[in-house]
Amino acid sequence: MASFATFREFYPFYLGEHADVRCRRLHFAGSLLVLVAIVLAVSTGHLAWLWLAPVGGYGFAWIGHFVFEKNRPATFQHPLYSLMGDWVMFWDILRGRVTLR
Repeated sequence: MASFATFREFYPFYLGEHADVRCRRLHFAGSLLVLVAIVLAVSTGHLAWLWLAPVGGYGFAWIGHFVFEKNRPATFQHPLYSLMGDWVMFWDILRGRVTLR
């Protein structure tokens, strides 16, 4: 896997690793589940909800990569940039810059 000096350099690579719409959908659903888990934990005071965060954040994404993309998640080589990429892609999907179709 290539080295990247900045996130700006990394993000186009990241998007290329998510070419399959099913993988992007799973990433979006997983990120949404992370947000729901955090809101539930904070609003109810039951921190046990937080166990859903890594399940949603990583579980859904890794299924998308291993089953649909047939590639290795960037998390293994670029953990910080990959985490940032997840949330930038999530925001780009909400704004219509990245499609789920």
